[in-house]
Amino acid sequence: MGDEEIIRRRLLFDGEGTGDERRLNVLLKGFLTWCNSVDSAEETQASYARMVAQIAQCEFAATKSLRCCEMNTAEQQHYDDLYNQIEYGIVSAKKDIEATKKELQEARQIRRNKMEYDALAAIIQNQSDRKTNQNKLALLRQELEASESECQKLEMKLEQRRKQFHLLISTIQGLQQLLVDDETT
Repeated sequence: MGDEEIIRRRLLFDGEGTGDERRLNVLLKGFLTWCNSVDSAEETQASYARMVAQIAQCEFAATKSLRCCEMNTAEQQHYDDLYNQIEYGIVSAKKDIEATKKELQEARQIRRNKMEYDALAAIIQNQSDRKTNQNKLALLRQELEASESECQKLEMKLEQRRKQFHLLISTIQGLQQLLVDDETT
């Protein structure tokens, strides 16, 4: 058996690197020495107290490892929940973007229809008097401004959704990178 094999076995026995094997070996040696010793009652009592302290250290290390394991499990569950929330947010954002795109298309179609209608109305009533035409022209300008304002609002809303979606995607990528980093460590 080579040195590598010996080191590998020691690492396997040691568990998580907390020195459990060494502690147990020292405790076992101390127990065997205590059982076979013919020392005075005070020395026997001192050896007994040392062994109890070593047992307490071993129990503390085991409890600590158990708590770390429980904490890691809880943290994993937290990350899974967070991942699910983000996934839901992405789906919701995609639905919102699709709905907004449909609204924008409908608004553009309505605007085109309204502009065509107004143009046809102007042609039909081309022979009317100047005052009526001026009133109609002013009305058309107001409607056009309102339509442009509504279009700008929708465009701003779409741009905001794009930014939110981009932020969401970059956050997800950051979290995925954190998860990958956590898994590698």
